[in-house]
Amino acid sequence: MATASENNTNTTRPQREAKKRAAAAICQLHGNAKKKRVVLGDLTNVTDAAAAVAVSDIQKQKKIKLQKPVVTVSTPENVDERSDPQLCGPYVSDIYEYLCGMEVLPCKRPLPDYIQKVQKDVNANMRGVLVDWLVEVAEEYKLVSDTLYFCVAYIDRFLSLNVLSRQRLQLLGVAAMLIASKYEEIKPPEVEDFCYITDNTYSKEEVVNMEADILKALKFELGGPTVKTFLRRFCRVGQEGIDASDLQFDFLSCYLAELSLLDYNCVKFVPSLVAASVVFLTRYMLSTKTHPWNSALHQLTRYKPADFKECVLNIHDLYLSRRGPSLQAVREKYKQHKFKCVATTPSPPEIPLSFFEFSGSDC
Repeated sequence: MATASENNTNTTRPQREAKKRAAAAICQLHGNAKKKRVVLGDLTNVTDAAAAVAVSDIQKQKKIKLQKPVVTVSTPENVDERSDPQLCGPYVSDIYEYLCGMEVLPCKRPLPDYIQKVQKDVNANMRGVLVDWLVEVAEEYKLVSDTLYFCVAYIDRFLSLNVLSRQRLQLLGVAAMLIASKYEEIKPPEVEDFCYITDNTYSKEEVVNMEADILKALKFELGGPTVKTFLRRFCRVGQEGIDASDLQFDFLSCYLAELSLLDYNCVKFVPSLVAASVVFLTRYMLSTKTHPWNSALHQLTRYKPADFKECVLNIHDLYLSRRGPSLQAVREKYKQHKFKCVATTPSPPEIPLSFFEFSGSDC
């Protein structure tokens, strides 16, 4: 007479064998295909509906194979989507609209003439020397370029609201760089690092107090688009039709954009206009015989060459050292091989005035 334990063993064995046969059948349906990773909500009851799911998956795979490839037309609106889905192609136009609206907000803009109207002891040359030195600081601590742009923006906005003595100008610079680093960097330098870079001219307490003064003056409004924000998008279209590598185009654009930071006369221009000017000048320097602007860039940036003529001429003068010849940090930075030595790129002394005229025949 069989015991109770033997009866339990006999009843469980057929169940196990049935499950094995069902699993084998599912594997046969799937073939040797690798398991797909699924999100938690997609998990199903394998014992109840696994076979049905397997059959439907195979049918879907067959349908996908039969679909014809979609040809994407290269236009300014989808150039980001084509090359990198991380750049949010489907709604990049809405983002661009938002950034263009943000860059003109009064709380984000410095006064275009704050040195004449607000400052008494600080002039444009001092500002240029400070920014040039901050380029070296950013290089020393390997900070990203966005940190430098934010830092200069904080300085200009602070000086638009507060009178400062020349003795405290460098303190303003390192405190602004500290704030920008905290905002942008993954691992920002410590306060002590910024004290050290000034040869301990200022104490830790002075740097922290200036940091608090800047934050109060800016009302903690630290974000916003910079020249670099727009340049990333404009360069993707600006590179087309130019006989130069993408790296060379990008580095030359970055060089010209950082040169614009040195010039007080560029403070009055909004970031998108400076970025458009930089792309125009980069295209001109790399292809001097052809018109630097076209309909794709006009559609993307919404600027005509006449809109940024003054800005282009300012940056071109900076490049040729007709402005700020003593400010060498940016120039030395982009003479390095890691930046393709773009600071040595030849440029004609003058830009033809006809290039600032835009018509359909130039596109």
